[in-house]
Amino acid sequence: MLTSLQLQNFRNYKKASFNFDKSVIIIGPNTSGKSNLIEAIFLLSSGKSFRAERDPEMVRFGSEMGRVRGRADDIDLEVVVTVGEVGGVRSQFKRYFVNGVAKRRQDFVGNLPAVLFSPQDLEIVVGSPGLRRDFLDSVLEQTDREYRIALISYTKTLRQRNALLELVKKGLRRDDRQFEYWNKLIITNGQILTAKREDFIDFLNKAKKEVLSFKLEYDKSVISEERLSQYREAETASGITLVGPHRDDFIVYFNKGHDLRSFGSRGQQRLGVLQLKLLELEYVRARVENEPILLLDDVFSELDEDHIIHILEKVGGQQTIITTTHEEFIPARIKSKMEIIELKANN
Repeated sequence: MLTSLQLQNFRNYKKASFNFDKSVIIIGPNTSGKSNLIEAIFLLSSGKSFRAERDPEMVRFGSEMGRVRGRADDIDLEVVVTVGEVGGVRSQFKRYFVNGVAKRRQDFVGNLPAVLFSPQDLEIVVGSPGLRRDFLDSVLEQTDREYRIALISYTKTLRQRNALLELVKKGLRRDDRQFEYWNKLIITNGQILTAKREDFIDFLNKAKKEVLSFKLEYDKSVISEERLSQYREAETASGITLVGPHRDDFIVYFNKGHDLRSFGSRGQQRLGVLQLKLLELEYVRARVENEPILLLDDVFSELDEDHIIHILEKVGGQQTIITTTHEEFIPARIKSKMEIIELKANN
């Protein structure tokens, strides 16, 4: 359970502290900083933001450093985001600490498991393949250290291999010995990602679904020596790696095999995402030692009353932190079991 949260120069907060002894409802108008609190907790959980495209966006305007600290049971967690100039060059970086000891991100993640449901998640079904890959990564990074390490290595290798391909595209003679080294790395780590994504999707397909029945089809981009050889000329012409998990996708089928993205109503698509997030909670709970925190960021305006009640029934199973502009969305029997924090505009 998260028991305290301290913010310094984070988003709209210059300095703020919050203490929790149970589940929490955070109520306030838009611009009061509700989602910023959820973002800070998610940062302590995953080591990254679910909103910012670039880390400096998390730092309060005019500041060079933002800090988020939290205590979960007997563990102190801290993320420091620094933005400044080194040698005249503007730079940025994040540092992670567990009980005051600096950690790499792969060793920081997993100390505070959390499942987030936010309005942005409603785009998982209808948005780009990148959003669906982000969903897979977000779940598996929290629950599997081997996946975290493989994803970091794969991403770095992909960047290096693409840089080589871009040089070849511009006319540099191809050095097959260099490509042999990077190919081995990208295949080894790529196959780990594919196998673990496949297992997760298999779990989702076999799990009981109470909100919307669906089946996922994993549209995987297999990576192997044969596939890289097959696409060699096309990669040389394009200057990028054309196969591998960075091109994965999945399709959500419902109602006798119809694609939810193309044939589902907006309401059905919302229910599909709600079902995905509930199954994510179930998956994370089964694979981590500590009960995950459930973060619900202003999602009630997107759901009807019956499904609001359905998701609130999950509140009792773990610490839940809810943000909303409308207190009336929360039934009295749920509210009585939770702490209320009220924020003012421009907190």
